[in-house]
Amino acid sequence: MFIGREKELKVLQETCNKPGFQMTVIYGRRRVGKSRLITEFIKDKRASYYIAVQTSLEDNVRKWSAQFVADITPELGGVEFTKLEDFCRLAARACGEDRLIIALDEIPYIAEADESFLSRFQAAIDAIFSQSNIYLIICGSAISFMEKAVLSEKSPLFGRRTNQIFLKPFNYLDAAKFVPAYTNEEKAIVFGVTGGIAKYLTLFDDALSLDQNLINNFFRPSGYLYEEPFNLLTQEFRTVNAYNSVIEACASGANKVNEIVDKTHLSTAALSYIIKNLITVGVLSKVTAITEEKNKKKISYDIADGMYRFWYRFVPGGRAVIEMAKGEVYYNRYVKDNLHAFMGEIFENMCRYYLLSQGLEGQLKCLVTNVGKWWGIGHDRLPTDIDVVGLDILGKKAVLGECKFKNEPLDKSVYEGLLKRRGLIDRKYEEVQYFFFSLSGYSHWVLKNADPDKVALLSLDDLYDSVPLGRF
Repeated sequence: MFIGREKELKVLQETCNKPGFQMTVIYGRRRVGKSRLITEFIKDKRASYYIAVQTSLEDNVRKWSAQFVADITPELGGVEFTKLEDFCRLAARACGEDRLIIALDEIPYIAEADESFLSRFQAAIDAIFSQSNIYLIICGSAISFMEKAVLSEKSPLFGRRTNQIFLKPFNYLDAAKFVPAYTNEEKAIVFGVTGGIAKYLTLFDDALSLDQNLINNFFRPSGYLYEEPFNLLTQEFRTVNAYNSVIEACASGANKVNEIVDKTHLSTAALSYIIKNLITVGVLSKVTAITEEKNKKKISYDIADGMYRFWYRFVPGGRAVIEMAKGEVYYNRYVKDNLHAFMGEIFENMCRYYLLSQGLEGQLKCLVTNVGKWWGIGHDRLPTDIDVVGLDILGKKAVLGECKFKNEPLDKSVYEGLLKRRGLIDRKYEEVQYFFFSLSGYSHWVLKNADPDKVALLSLDDLYDSVPLGRF
């Protein structure tokens, strides 16, 4: 069953409906669902789909043309080409007056094998495809390559595309559709440990318990996700050990450049290069205190990918036990009881997404167009933070939020703690609403004393039910 991607499918269909030659570039990190999106889109259309392999240009053209013949002109069975231009002429002739979709997946494999490919492909597009009714879809997983070699102004293909789709992981609402039988708490954890990556979500079977799924995928030597971080790093980078050490450092709590340098013993220049690459592929994210984005002292780097975050937190410490086929024992003893702690930052991100959605739908007292977190020095001169900050930049208004993914009700101290942080963010923003998000509800005191005019007490179910808050 195909899940989600309604917006992307709409873009593809609208582009397909336009007359004449069109071209869409699809890119995104590995396992995010690019190939599945393409195959879903073309399943009932006149189309040919080819996945490039890591061989020569001539070998790829031969296999590509053979696939095209099998899909579109089977009467030419056995016909193959080794020259790109000859194949493109065949495709243009076969197109005729009707729309024909040609999808080329993993284009970096061909481009990296032959430096002339992109220039020759551009020439073929201009001289042959541009006069046809072909809809060309090209796709790649190497994000940095796609941005530099395909999308940038320096690319031979620049100016040929109609549009592009940067395919991102599923949000928590779409991720929940992969495990409909689970409780909302279980759905949230599945989202947290998969990062919303399509392939990983398909590994979770809601006919099994959440515990069993986690054990099967992460804590068995045969589990798909047991070696996944190293598999991905090997595909993306040459110096895997250096990249691994940086991720390990971030997982251990070293989130500033000087802290990571101390942990990894890398030079600042080398670390900056690695961090940049890890951000590009979606493993790390650069985090700033909202309203203070330009403050270099408030820049940190977090593991953005949920699967990496979970793996680096729990799997390395259990390697020996897992290899002895005792991963289930390790999980039940050391992992299971720490899932809620792991979910803390994930839950905050979910709440930020929810608040931004509500703001854009006009459900708040201001038009929230930017969300994030804030940290700094509190009124008591001690370090403090605010989990969720939503800003109405034009209206100069703000909403603040506190999140707790714990097996205990949110109590008076947490409630009053957020309200005491009034005025900590940029003073130009008027704080008009306060939001509390709690997995396990609220204490009697909070329920009795919360100001209904300014305070919203929300549960995890509220995030999934998406019931409009109503302007209050």
